[in-house]
Amino acid sequence: MRFARYQYGNELPRDGWVFKDQIGLLEGKPYEEFRRMEIERSLDSVRLLPPILPGKIVGVGRNYADHVKEMNNPIPEIPLLFLKSPSTLIGPGDLIMIPPQSAQVEQEAELAVVIGKKARWIEAGDAYQYVLGYTIANDVTARDIQRKDGQWTRAKGFDSFCPLGPWIETDFDPADAMITCHVNNEMRQMVSTREMLFTVPQLIAFISSVMTLFPSDVILTGTPAGVGPIYPGDTISIEIEGIGELRNPVGSR
Repeated sequence: MRFARYQYGNELPRDGWVFKDQIGLLEGKPYEEFRRMEIERSLDSVRLLPPILPGKIVGVGRNYADHVKEMNNPIPEIPLLFLKSPSTLIGPGDLIMIPPQSAQVEQEAELAVVIGKKARWIEAGDAYQYVLGYTIANDVTARDIQRKDGQWTRAKGFDSFCPLGPWIETDFDPADAMITCHVNNEMRQMVSTREMLFTVPQLIAFISSVMTLFPSDVILTGTPAGVGPIYPGDTISIEIEGIGELRNPVGSR
């Protein structure tokens, strides 16, 4: 099943469910009891919003060996965690805004995991029981600020630095799915999720040993090699096999 959030005209945002190229209202939240209402609109008649409003966004750094190599960093022995503020969140088609503080903003295509049940001290073998589904993320990063600061909060925390969408796919196997990213007509990134250093179950187990994961929380599982600069006027397209496409234009403040 595919869950989405959407807005029709000036109406209030709604939770919905997607079937082919249509969307219907969802009564309740996808991680609670819900009821699917009748299909009511075509997808091209509504604005898709970020498919979930997370309490927290947990990022994982350096989770693909080729990306670690291109950044001249050592392979991590344990998952490297950071947090992105929910205020970074934007939806499909929304503008990624280049802040005036940075001269080197880069795209990072990633698989995102959406948590469906409260999780603490979870064993890797049980991790999938706590997953609602999966979506696509762009962990936009001000690379020059990341290098300057040493820690990553400011570099990854600007408003609009976490495009998410287009929907949450519940019928998805994260073990071996292809991720591709294009900036305009240039392919920047292409990798299978099987190349992750730490798998989705391992990440959930590790993160839940540090902090409680709540329904709606999002885990960004890391980006492969091929990150590069983005500029106003660019369009970033990220596709994950079995989920769909997340497309966002780039602007400036």
